[in-house]
Amino acid sequence: MTRPPFGFGPADRPDEPGGGDDPFGLSAMFGGAGGPFGGDMGSVFAQMQKLMSWTGGPVNWDLANEVATGATRPDDVPVTAEQAREVAEACRLADLWLDAATTLPASGSEPQAWTRTGWVASTTPAWRSLVDPVAGRVVAAMGTALEQGLSGALPGGVPEGLPPEVAGLLGGLGGPGGLGPLRGVMDQVGGFVFGAQVGQALGALAQEVLSATEIGLPLSTAGKPALLPANLAAFSAGLEVPADQVRLYVALRELAHQRLFASVPWLQAHLFDAVDAYARGIEVDPGAIERAVGSIDPSDPESMQRAMGEGLFEIEPTPAQQAALARLETALALVEGWVDAVVDAACSATLPSAAALRETVRRRRASGGPAEQTFATLVGLQLRPRRLREAAALWAAVAENGGPTARDALWAHPDLLPSAEDLDDPAAFVARTAPGNATETDWDAGLRDLDKDLDGTLDDDSSDGPGEQPPA
Repeated sequence: MTRPPFGFGPADRPDEPGGGDDPFGLSAMFGGAGGPFGGDMGSVFAQMQKLMSWTGGPVNWDLANEVATGATRPDDVPVTAEQAREVAEACRLADLWLDAATTLPASGSEPQAWTRTGWVASTTPAWRSLVDPVAGRVVAAMGTALEQGLSGALPGGVPEGLPPEVAGLLGGLGGPGGLGPLRGVMDQVGGFVFGAQVGQALGALAQEVLSATEIGLPLSTAGKPALLPANLAAFSAGLEVPADQVRLYVALRELAHQRLFASVPWLQAHLFDAVDAYARGIEVDPGAIERAVGSIDPSDPESMQRAMGEGLFEIEPTPAQQAALARLETALALVEGWVDAVVDAACSATLPSAAALRETVRRRRASGGPAEQTFATLVGLQLRPRRLREAAALWAAVAENGGPTARDALWAHPDLLPSAEDLDDPAAFVARTAPGNATETDWDAGLRDLDKDLDGTLDDDSSDGPGEQPPA
């Protein structure tokens, strides 16, 4: 089940950083000596005024960046020369092993060692592409619903006794301007609320993610691998596996992801379009508008967040959203399954802890770790490759039957990829697509019929019809 997009935040989880008395996660940004302003209230208010004047879209990305970097900066340390060398060596060895396991070529890009704040800066453009369509739909739906709800709630005009500023805002209702000045205020408050939540989520994820592509989406420039040494060290400390083997295994997964995203140019759009399709299906529950109207104070961002978390948006996805969600989940499973199968083929015989690390990563991805919770917070979707094991088994079966070439060739076009139904029966998919055994597809049949039609047309044109004379 999905949660309402942007409908919950740290205020609902007081045991987490930024919860309880700091529902927007701003303490790391503004408060105390660790904040960027060192507790200087003059600077704080000036920055708040700047952030509240954001006009760059439905998410206040200036605020998101401040909150995310404020959360990661206190315990973030620069990458040492030794850490950079270890990352480079692990990636070099990983590329050599992958050359024997996949036909997709290495990018040749120099691997990078990122700090946590470096991860935030490098992946923010991709997050913006993912989050803005959803946030824009939420803001538009909220505005339309408020306009309808307020118009219905105030059929006789603005009630007496309201504070002057509130009465002034509501006074614009009923005219051609709709919400009047309230619309602009609501957009700015919405951008502030969303920006704070996005920033807090990215800041939390930056402290745990191991590489640029760990969550299965291309969040950085395709073909440019990156690992986070600080997070790798923390991850390794909880395993009974040598740190160098953990680093090599994560490098293998990162470079396999990067080869796939760099070699399949349509894949990023395929994944992001599914998120956008989900966003287009967001609807507002009209019955909740009347309850929400009385609780929203344009001068209080928290009141808007509370309203948005109280059922304004459908929790159950619409049929269109279900289709988009199924498409996204299948694509994520195929990406993760391919990486899992390729990495296993590359290292199972040479890396002593390969089997244990494979199972650890599978559980980390399938159990709904920090990546899933972050994405659910940002766009209301569960980013979980639910069928990773089935997808990995299918890719392995294809490679066993036709070799890595046959397996990797299926990424040539989205229509060639296995479907969700194929994950249920890998043997049938292999039999259907194996060279010499493949049944004719609708595409093949269409091309064959088109060839016949063209041949017939050419034959007809080659002879003169009744009453026609050959050209002079």
